Amino acid sequence: MRNLYVPTKAVIEKIKTQTHDTKTFTIKPANGEKFDFEPGQFNMVSLLGYGEAPISISSSPDNKKTFDHTIRFVGSLTNTMEKHKEGSIVGIRGPYGSSWPVEEAKGKNVIFVAGGIGLAPLRPFIMQMFHDRDSYGKIQILYGARGTGEMLFTDEFNEWKKHSDTELHLTVDKLEEGEKWDHTVGVVTVLYDVAKLDPANTIAVICGPEIMMRFACRSLLKKGFYAPQIYLSLERRMKCGVGKCGHCQLGSKFVCKDGPVFRYDEAKEFHDTLL
Repeated sequence: MRNLYVPTKAVIEKIKTQTHDTKTFTIKPANGEKFDFEPGQFNMVSLLGYGEAPISISSSPDNKKTFDHTIRFVGSLTNTMEKHKEGSIVGIRGPYGSSWPVEEAKGKNVIFVAGGIGLAPLRPFIMQMFHDRDSYGKIQILYGARGTGEMLFTDEFNEWKKHSDTELHLTVDKLEEGEKWDHTVGVVTVLYDVAKLDPANTIAVICGPEIMMRFACRSLLKKGFYAPQIYLSLERRMKCGVGKCGHCQLGSKFVCKDGPVFRYDEAKEFHDTLL
Protein backbone atom coordinates (compact mmCIF):
# COMPACT_ATOMS: atom_id res chain seq x y z
CA MET A 1 0.00 0.00 0.00
CA ARG A 2 1.39 3.38 -1.03
CA ASN A 3 2.31 5.77 1.79
CA LEU A 4 0.16 8.89 1.48
CA TYR A 5 2.97 11.08 2.77
CA VAL A 6 5.73 9.90 0.43
CA PRO A 7 5.91 11.57 -3.01
CA THR A 8 6.49 9.53 -6.12
CA LYS A 9 9.02 10.62 -8.72
CA ALA A 10 7.76 12.30 -11.87
CA VAL A 11 9.50 13.76 -14.91
CA ILE A 12 8.83 17.14 -16.51
CA GLU A 13 8.26 16.27 -20.17
CA LYS A 14 7.33 19.67 -21.56
CA ILE A 15 7.26 23.31 -20.42
CA LYS A 16 5.06 25.92 -22.07
CA THR A 17 5.18 29.61 -21.21
CA GLN A 18 1.75 31.13 -20.59
CA THR A 19 2.61 34.62 -19.31
CA HIS A 20 5.61 36.48 -17.92
CA ASP A 21 5.20 34.70 -14.56
CA THR A 22 3.26 31.53 -15.39
CA LYS A 23 4.16 28.30 -17.17
CA THR A 24 2.43 24.99 -17.82
CA PHE A 25 4.46 21.89 -16.93
CA THR A 26 3.49 18.61 -18.56
CA ILE A 27 4.53 15.85 -16.17
CA LYS A 28 4.74 12.07 -16.43
CA PRO A 29 5.03 9.56 -13.55
CA ALA A 30 8.56 8.15 -13.62
CA ASN A 31 7.30 4.61 -12.98
CA GLY A 32 5.14 4.70 -16.10
CA GLU A 33 1.88 4.16 -14.22
CA LYS A 34 -1.26 5.74 -15.62
CA PHE A 35 -2.51 8.83 -13.83
CA ASP A 36 -6.25 9.08 -13.16
CA PHE A 37 -7.86 12.21 -11.76
CA GLU A 38 -11.15 14.08 -11.74
CA PRO A 39 -11.49 17.70 -12.96
CA GLY A 40 -10.98 20.03 -10.01
CA GLN A 41 -8.53 17.86 -8.09
CA PHE A 42 -4.96 18.82 -7.17
CA ASN A 43 -1.55 17.32 -6.48
CA MET A 44 0.98 18.09 -3.81
CA VAL A 45 4.09 19.01 -5.81
CA SER A 46 7.42 18.76 -3.99
CA LEU A 47 10.97 19.91 -4.70
CA LEU A 48 13.82 18.53 -2.63
CA GLY A 49 14.92 21.15 -0.12
CA TYR A 50 11.93 23.44 -0.72
CA GLY A 51 8.97 21.43 0.58
CA GLU A 52 5.73 20.99 -1.29
CA ALA A 53 2.70 22.96 -2.37
CA PRO A 54 -0.83 22.14 -3.60
CA ILE A 55 -1.18 22.75 -7.34
CA SER A 56 -4.37 22.21 -9.35
CA ILE A 57 -4.28 19.86 -12.30
CA SER A 58 -4.96 21.81 -15.49
CA SER A 59 -5.06 19.14 -18.23
CA SER A 60 -7.70 16.91 -19.75
CA PRO A 61 -8.65 13.89 -17.60
CA ASP A 62 -8.80 11.79 -20.77
CA ASN A 63 -5.00 11.69 -20.98
CA LYS A 64 -3.83 9.01 -18.54
CA LYS A 65 -0.12 9.18 -19.44
CA THR A 66 0.70 12.76 -18.45
CA PHE A 67 -0.89 15.65 -16.56
CA ASP A 68 -0.40 19.41 -16.51
CA HIS A 69 0.28 21.86 -13.72
CA THR A 70 -0.07 25.52 -14.65
CA ILE A 71 2.03 27.36 -12.09
CA ARG A 72 2.38 31.05 -11.25
CA PHE A 73 5.75 31.87 -9.69
CA VAL A 74 4.95 33.60 -6.41
CA GLY A 75 7.01 31.88 -3.67
CA SER A 76 10.24 30.02 -3.00
CA LEU A 77 8.99 26.65 -4.24
CA THR A 78 7.25 27.95 -7.35
CA ASN A 79 10.13 30.31 -8.18
CA THR A 80 12.46 27.32 -7.97
CA MET A 81 10.08 25.35 -10.19
CA GLU A 82 10.50 28.06 -12.83
CA LYS A 83 14.19 27.18 -13.10
CA HIS A 84 13.49 23.52 -13.78
CA LYS A 85 14.02 22.22 -17.29
CA GLU A 86 12.47 19.46 -19.36
CA GLY A 87 13.75 16.18 -17.95
CA SER A 88 13.91 17.48 -14.37
CA ILE A 89 12.51 15.33 -11.56
CA VAL A 90 9.81 16.51 -9.14
CA GLY A 91 7.83 14.77 -6.42
CA ILE A 92 4.09 14.20 -6.72
CA ARG A 93 1.46 13.15 -4.18
CA GLY A 94 -2.12 12.86 -5.34
CA PRO A 95 -4.51 13.39 -6.87
CA TYR A 96 -6.46 14.71 -3.89
CA GLY A 97 -9.68 16.53 -3.15
CA SER A 98 -13.18 16.82 -4.54
CA SER A 99 -14.06 17.47 -8.16
CA TRP A 100 -16.19 19.77 -10.26
CA PRO A 101 -19.80 18.55 -10.76
CA VAL A 102 -19.12 16.74 -14.02
CA GLU A 103 -21.97 14.23 -13.64
CA GLU A 104 -24.43 16.69 -12.05
CA ALA A 105 -23.95 19.02 -15.01
CA LYS A 106 -25.01 16.50 -17.64
CA GLY A 107 -28.12 17.67 -19.46
CA LYS A 108 -27.64 21.21 -18.14
CA ASN A 109 -26.12 24.47 -19.32
CA VAL A 110 -22.81 25.35 -17.67
CA ILE A 111 -21.32 28.76 -17.01
CA PHE A 112 -17.60 29.03 -16.24
CA VAL A 113 -16.46 32.16 -14.44
CA ALA A 114 -12.68 32.46 -14.10
CA GLY A 115 -10.34 35.13 -12.82
CA GLY A 116 -6.64 35.10 -13.70
CA ILE A 117 -4.91 31.85 -12.75
CA GLY A 118 -8.38 30.50 -11.84
CA LEU A 119 -8.87 29.34 -15.42
CA ALA A 120 -6.31 26.57 -14.85
CA PRO A 121 -8.42 24.46 -12.42
CA LEU A 122 -11.47 24.96 -14.68
CA ARG A 123 -9.72 23.85 -17.88
CA PRO A 124 -10.03 20.07 -17.16
CA PHE A 125 -13.81 20.44 -16.77
CA ILE A 126 -14.03 22.50 -19.96
CA MET A 127 -12.01 19.90 -21.86
CA GLN A 128 -14.08 17.06 -20.40
CA MET A 129 -17.26 18.74 -21.66
CA PHE A 130 -15.77 19.22 -25.12
CA HIS A 131 -14.83 15.52 -25.18
CA ASP A 132 -18.42 14.54 -24.28
CA ARG A 133 -20.14 17.52 -25.88
CA ASP A 134 -23.54 15.91 -26.50
CA SER A 135 -24.05 15.24 -22.78
CA TYR A 136 -24.20 18.95 -21.88
CA GLY A 137 -26.20 21.99 -22.84
CA LYS A 138 -24.91 25.45 -23.61
CA ILE A 139 -21.38 26.35 -22.48
CA GLN A 140 -20.51 29.93 -21.56
CA ILE A 141 -16.92 30.73 -20.55
CA LEU A 142 -16.42 34.11 -18.88
CA TYR A 143 -12.78 34.94 -18.26
CA GLY A 144 -11.23 38.04 -16.75
CA ALA A 145 -7.65 39.03 -15.99
CA ARG A 146 -5.76 42.13 -14.86
CA GLY A 147 -4.43 42.76 -18.35
CA THR A 148 -4.17 41.17 -21.78
CA GLY A 149 -0.73 39.78 -20.95
CA GLU A 150 -2.07 37.95 -17.88
CA MET A 151 -4.43 35.59 -19.72
CA LEU A 152 -3.80 31.85 -19.85
CA PHE A 153 -4.33 29.38 -22.72
CA THR A 154 -4.93 32.17 -25.25
CA ASP A 155 -3.76 29.92 -28.09
CA GLU A 156 -6.71 27.61 -27.36
CA PHE A 157 -9.48 30.20 -27.37
CA ASN A 158 -10.33 29.92 -31.08
CA GLU A 159 -10.62 26.13 -30.79
CA TRP A 160 -12.90 26.47 -27.78
CA LYS A 161 -15.24 28.76 -29.70
CA LYS A 162 -15.52 26.25 -32.55
CA HIS A 163 -17.41 23.78 -30.36
CA SER A 164 -21.16 23.77 -30.79
CA ASP A 165 -23.28 26.06 -28.60
CA THR A 166 -20.18 27.45 -26.88
CA GLU A 167 -19.47 31.09 -26.04
CA LEU A 168 -16.24 32.68 -24.83
CA HIS A 169 -16.36 36.18 -23.32
CA LEU A 170 -13.23 38.01 -22.22
CA THR A 171 -12.49 41.08 -20.13
CA VAL A 172 -9.48 42.80 -18.59
CA ASP A 173 -9.36 45.18 -15.65
CA LYS A 174 -7.54 47.82 -17.67
CA LEU A 175 -5.64 48.42 -20.89
CA GLU A 176 -2.24 49.98 -21.39
CA GLU A 177 -2.23 53.30 -23.23
CA GLY A 178 -2.74 52.69 -26.93
CA GLU A 179 -3.36 48.97 -26.48
CA LYS A 180 -5.89 47.41 -28.86
CA TRP A 181 -8.51 45.06 -27.44
CA ASP A 182 -11.66 43.78 -29.13
CA HIS A 183 -13.38 42.63 -25.95
CA THR A 184 -14.75 44.09 -22.71
CA VAL A 185 -12.90 46.19 -20.14
CA GLY A 186 -13.87 45.78 -16.48
CA VAL A 187 -14.10 43.13 -13.78
CA VAL A 188 -15.38 39.71 -14.77
CA THR A 189 -18.94 40.34 -13.56
CA VAL A 190 -19.44 42.91 -16.34
CA LEU A 191 -19.60 39.89 -18.64
CA TYR A 192 -22.84 38.69 -17.02
CA ASP A 193 -24.86 41.14 -19.07
CA VAL A 194 -22.76 40.61 -22.19
CA ALA A 195 -23.37 36.87 -22.01
CA LYS A 196 -27.07 37.26 -21.13
CA LEU A 197 -27.01 34.61 -18.42
CA ASP A 198 -30.08 32.47 -17.85
CA PRO A 199 -30.34 30.53 -14.54
CA ALA A 200 -32.85 28.00 -15.89
CA ASN A 201 -31.41 24.46 -15.96
CA THR A 202 -27.93 25.90 -15.44
CA ILE A 203 -25.03 25.49 -13.06
CA ALA A 204 -22.16 27.93 -12.60
CA VAL A 205 -18.59 27.02 -11.66
CA ILE A 206 -16.24 29.73 -10.43
CA CYS A 207 -12.52 29.91 -9.71
CA GLY A 208 -10.24 32.82 -8.94
CA PRO A 209 -9.18 35.02 -6.02
CA GLU A 210 -11.61 34.77 -3.10
CA ILE A 211 -12.63 38.42 -3.34
CA MET A 212 -13.42 37.92 -7.03
CA MET A 213 -15.46 34.80 -6.25
CA ARG A 214 -17.38 36.68 -3.57
CA PHE A 215 -18.69 39.25 -6.04
CA ALA A 216 -19.09 36.70 -8.81
CA CYS A 217 -21.32 34.54 -6.59
CA ARG A 218 -23.35 37.40 -5.18
CA SER A 219 -23.92 38.85 -8.64
CA LEU A 220 -25.22 35.49 -9.84
CA LEU A 221 -27.72 35.45 -6.98
CA LYS A 222 -28.96 38.85 -8.14
CA LYS A 223 -29.41 37.36 -11.61
CA GLY A 224 -31.80 34.74 -10.23
CA PHE A 225 -29.43 31.87 -9.50
CA TYR A 226 -29.81 29.86 -6.31
CA ALA A 227 -26.80 29.10 -4.11
CA PRO A 228 -26.95 25.29 -4.79
CA GLN A 229 -26.50 26.02 -8.51
CA ILE A 230 -23.07 27.58 -7.89
CA TYR A 231 -19.80 25.72 -7.32
CA LEU A 232 -16.41 27.21 -6.49
CA SER A 233 -12.90 26.12 -5.60
CA LEU A 234 -11.26 27.15 -2.32
CA GLU A 235 -7.54 26.43 -2.42
CA ARG A 236 -6.17 27.84 0.81
CA ARG A 237 -3.73 26.83 3.53
CA MET A 238 -3.50 23.21 2.35
CA LYS A 239 -0.47 21.46 3.81
CA CYS A 240 -0.81 17.66 3.98
CA GLY A 241 -3.45 17.13 1.28
CA VAL A 242 -5.25 14.36 3.16
CA GLY A 243 -7.07 16.08 6.04
CA LYS A 244 -4.63 15.14 8.82
CA CYS A 245 -2.69 18.30 9.72
CA GLY A 246 -5.66 20.67 10.21
CA HIS A 247 -4.07 23.67 8.49
CA CYS A 248 -6.91 24.05 5.98
CA GLN A 249 -9.82 23.42 8.36
CA LEU A 250 -12.87 25.63 7.79
CA GLY A 251 -15.55 24.94 10.37
CA SER A 252 -16.07 21.19 10.30
CA LYS A 253 -14.54 20.81 6.83
CA PHE A 254 -11.03 20.33 5.51
CA VAL A 255 -10.41 22.10 2.22
CA CYS A 256 -7.95 19.44 1.02
CA LYS A 257 -10.28 16.51 1.69
CA ASP A 258 -13.85 17.86 1.60
CA GLY A 259 -12.91 20.41 -1.06
CA PRO A 260 -11.39 22.23 -2.78
CA VAL A 261 -14.67 22.26 -4.73
CA PHE A 262 -17.66 23.30 -2.64
CA ARG A 263 -21.19 24.35 -3.42
CA TYR A 264 -21.73 28.01 -2.63
CA ASP A 265 -24.50 27.39 -0.10
CA GLU A 266 -21.95 25.39 1.92
CA ALA A 267 -18.90 27.59 1.34
CA LYS A 268 -20.58 30.86 2.30
CA GLU A 269 -21.06 29.52 5.83
CA PHE A 270 -17.29 29.40 6.37
CA HIS A 271 -16.71 32.46 8.56
CA ASP A 272 -13.02 33.01 7.81
CA THR A 273 -13.32 33.35 4.04
CA LEU A 274 -14.17 36.42 1.97
CA LEU A 275 -17.31 34.78 0.58
